[in-house]
Amino acid sequence: MFLKLFSRSKPPQDLELIQQYRETGDVQLVGQLFERYTEMVYLICLKYLKDEEESKDATMHIFEQLISALPRHEVSNFKSWLHVLTKNHCLMQLRTRKSRGTELMDEKTMPLVEKAALAHAVDANAADPEQELQLLSRALSTLGPEQRTCVELFYLQKKSYKEVADLTGYEIGQVKSHIQNGKRNLKNYMTKNYEQE
Repeated sequence: MFLKLFSRSKPPQDLELIQQYRETGDVQLVGQLFERYTEMVYLICLKYLKDEEESKDATMHIFEQLISALPRHEVSNFKSWLHVLTKNHCLMQLRTRKSRGTELMDEKTMPLVEKAALAHAVDANAADPEQELQLLSRALSTLGPEQRTCVELFYLQKKSYKEVADLTGYEIGQVKSHIQNGKRNLKNYMTKNYEQE
């Protein structure tokens, strides 16, 4: 009895905080949850973005993303889910950098076989496979970050609509729309530019 009086109650687990937030909509609960992993998120951002200020901004964006994403997604391991969400956010940031000009999707992350499979999905009638792959690389770089990320995850990493939604924080309807529009934009770009090569 004596020990009970002086023992502190344990802080709520991650999933308890998520559940409370879903029930109450109290953003402070998300803040309390995010505080536990702020350093982890920042360090992941720093690893990918290589810039302290940009990493701080990205950390805040990810916190804001959680406010809308948590009520929509089933999360069984918050730390792991947040790690993936952070990594994907950083990759999207990198892809929107105009100054880089280099393809992040090099042969290590996107093997030729997978490029060919996506190119075939976009334009099954193309005659020259090598030209097709070069065009596809350029076409992918013209997509917006949302479309490009969803197309990559769905076609190249073979993720389901639900998995893409979980990884990006988008709703399933948005994922389907981004994939459909992205595929159409790729096809339009390749059709328009194929003859000019």
